[in-house]
Amino acid sequence: MTLAVTAAGLCSFALLYAPQPLLPQLAEQYALDPGRASLAISVATGALAVAVLPLAALSEIVGRKPVIVASVLVSAVLGLLLPLAPTFDALLVMRVLQGVAIAGFPGVAAAYLAERLGAAGVAGAVGAMVAGNTLGGLSGRLSVGFTTDALGWHGALAVVGGIGLVCALITATTLPGLARPATRPRLADVGRGLLAAASDRVLLAQYVVALVAMGSFVALYNVAGFRLTGDLGLHPATASLVFLAYAGGAVASSRAGRLVARFGRVATACAGLILTIAGAALTLPDSVPLVAAGFVVLTLGFFTAHSVASGWAAAEAPAAGRGQAGGLYNACYYLGSSVGGAAGAVLYGHAGWGGLVAAVAGALTIGILAILSARRFGTARGEDSGLPSAGPATAPHGHAGAWLR
Repeated sequence: MTLAVTAAGLCSFALLYAPQPLLPQLAEQYALDPGRASLAISVATGALAVAVLPLAALSEIVGRKPVIVASVLVSAVLGLLLPLAPTFDALLVMRVLQGVAIAGFPGVAAAYLAERLGAAGVAGAVGAMVAGNTLGGLSGRLSVGFTTDALGWHGALAVVGGIGLVCALITATTLPGLARPATRPRLADVGRGLLAAASDRVLLAQYVVALVAMGSFVALYNVAGFRLTGDLGLHPATASLVFLAYAGGAVASSRAGRLVARFGRVATACAGLILTIAGAALTLPDSVPLVAAGFVVLTLGFFTAHSVASGWAAAEAPAAGRGQAGGLYNACYYLGSSVGGAAGAVLYGHAGWGGLVAAVAGALTIGILAILSARRFGTARGEDSGLPSAGPATAPHGHAGAWLR
């Protein structure tokens, strides 16, 4: 199971973000401004945001495994076809289709892990899954960054498509199935689960965090190539090294559970968002070392907050709406990526890097307020969190006030 889910994460996120290091080259070849070039990322993540909830609901009816397997296989095939797109508009159309295909994995994976492992194991497994997803995003970006000079951007995308296909085949052949329920839920049951997932105030706070944190994060990374190659004059291959900061994201994701066990969800999530703001501020001077350090810091902060919010949403989700809660979380997450990534590039074109960092700080502050509101609602409600904190050692269940501190 670990091999299958890790391979699925590598496939999905390598394919989803592979064009990101190529945005300056795409802008140059097709005479695009940064906002228009960033659509190569935004249309895929936007399509993912739209498709993730329907596919999560579909998994309630046809099963989790078929949706995950179909997702990775179709997205990998589209990744191999992407370099053949004759125009930028055709490339955007194929990216939309790829985003829809990719949606099946992130929309279903947390629910699959919860049903496979039970409450005691899901939080730690979600952290490990996020770490695998992080490595996928890192490998896709670096593979493109290091092969573009030798193969051109078409060849670089083909390399990532090949990596994606290998990972998809591993997932398809190794992913364990789930026990078939005695009865499949009806459409009405799915709708009730969706209503429950959309009306829980603690879950709503996690959706807000997903929206603003991912939007801020992708906005900064979308524009990073333009800043490093334009403002700071780096070679594109050298500029792509900024994506090595993603390695810190894998570490932060895997360590988030231990921080939650020690400090609580609220403190850990807020600290992650504050760290993201601090990292963004560190990139303001026109200094390559400071920019690099800032991206490491903001990446650590973002993935800490995301891991906590994602695991919190999985824990809080009602049993009848687990898939729908995961779908809503991921819909907000990738809607943030789509809208935030495009808006950030446009803002950079008009207000520069300083304006973008200021906007990011404001958006993340909203996320902090949402987390604090989750603490108030969770404590007032007096419910059990339903899940121990993430990490290799589990803590006993307790009052929601303890877990939401």
